[in-house]
Amino acid sequence: MGERGILTVVSGFSGSGKGTIMKELLKKYPGQYALSISATTRDPRPGEENGREYFFKTTEEFEQMIAEDALIEYAQYVNHYYGTPREYVESQLSAGKDVILEIEIQGALKVKERYPDTVLMFISPPGAEELKKRLVGRGTETMDVIDARLSRAVEESLGIENYDYFVINDVLENCVEEVHSIIQNEHSRVSRNINLINQIREELKGFSEGE
Repeated sequence: MGERGILTVVSGFSGSGKGTIMKELLKKYPGQYALSISATTRDPRPGEENGREYFFKTTEEFEQMIAEDALIEYAQYVNHYYGTPREYVESQLSAGKDVILEIEIQGALKVKERYPDTVLMFISPPGAEELKKRLVGRGTETMDVIDARLSRAVEESLGIENYDYFVINDVLENCVEEVHSIIQNEHSRVSRNINLINQIREELKGFSEGE
């Protein structure tokens, strides 16, 4: 295949269903995508496994990774570190897999700074009412928590202009297909095909010289 994979950062309001979309995408196109796994210093929750949901690290290990520049981006939330290990992402991209990172806006912009050809995608429900309905519909949180999430959504919406694509998650299957076609179309960008273009150009020159 020889072609390098594309790095896509997916962000979205909590309750936009982005996690579900990623799961479906990986299930439907198993050989094509790799979901990057974050490193964190928080403790595993019941049912979570090291290397599946997260790479669980001690604070010392994590700070060592920061010192060695082994993370593409990292942030600190409520006494815990979260970050994206570089080695995993690099090896998957080199293997030709399209790698998806699911992180919030600040992290997304850091990744784009480091890898300028990253595709930034923001996923949103069709509207604010629908977002509220989905959060309430989960039935797992109190109204206080839901209100806090909704006010956080206002903040989350402030960086959307920096993204390349804005995708509405209304019908799940359609959304999965849309995300897939956006990433696959990116493979056809001229800027990603310069080497091949030059190669074809050289071959064409060879023809005209051989006449």
